[in-house]
Amino acid sequence: MENYDYIKRNYNELREEVAHIAANAGVTMPKIVAVTKSATDDELAALASIGALDIGENRPGELKRRYELLTNAGFVPNMHQIGTLQRNKIKYIIGCVSMIHSVDSQKLAQDISRLASQCGRVVPVLIEVNSACEEQKSGVMPDMCEALVKEVIKLPSIKLKGLMTMGPALDDEELLRPYFKKTKYLFDTLGEKYGLGEWDTLSMGMSGSYRVAIEEGSTLIRVGRKLFIK
Repeated sequence: MENYDYIKRNYNELREEVAHIAANAGVTMPKIVAVTKSATDDELAALASIGALDIGENRPGELKRRYELLTNAGFVPNMHQIGTLQRNKIKYIIGCVSMIHSVDSQKLAQDISRLASQCGRVVPVLIEVNSACEEQKSGVMPDMCEALVKEVIKLPSIKLKGLMTMGPALDDEELLRPYFKKTKYLFDTLGEKYGLGEWDTLSMGMSGSYRVAIEEGSTLIRVGRKLFIK
């Protein structure tokens, strides 16, 4: 039987590093979502066994399958849809997703709300911000974010919890700081303007950028490959 001690080691080392960065920056330690698209099912189970139950998946079908795998094994996972979500794929995850990070249009939000209502659920969502204004990337442009917030907060069966951003693909994470700073400003401004009581999640930072993201106020980081290095 393969030994998965490396997963426990990597996860604990990450938690310690994240806590240290947050303390030095004078911010609250962010939640860690383990992105498992590169992990095997056995590695996923090893993560769950050490209490890492916030799981991020890009593909709706895989999110649903892995939710069922974990629940059948006796775990209670929080499944995060972190990738682009097509409207015709909402049905696969609406009954089991804990948070959708990638709402970028009114139509997508309306469909999530409609299907959530049919399931008797209120689904937490984040608006994805295209902080670098890259035409080929998903996410709402920063100057259109407020308009989308105003529409999403009207919908009955979703709970708008905050914002998410990816930032551009850059080798030097320090170069991402302006994009994280811009998204944090939007997060603070919109939350205050609309008095959103449960507006508490700013999802920024991945394996190559979480250090800067934490310093700029991220409350949730999405880390994958770092957890599965043997």
